[in-house]
Amino acid sequence: MEQPMELPLEKQFSIRSFETQVSQMNLQQAQECLVQLYEQMLVRETLYQDFLKHKWGLDSGPNLD
Repeated sequence: MEQPMELPLEKQFSIRSFETQVSQMNLQQAQECLVQLYEQMLVRETLYQDFLKHKWGLDSGPNLD
């Protein structure tokens, strides 16, 4: 199994900051936050996929550029 990627200190700090924020939420707030984060993750994934399809010429229709 591969070793997980070591995040830069800036990202590690961001994680700790988010951890503090979440620890101060009640259950309903934390659940809503989790759903929002999941939605954002899916949007980002879709944008990356669309971008890569375009860059690799896999999007529909002929490339007339």
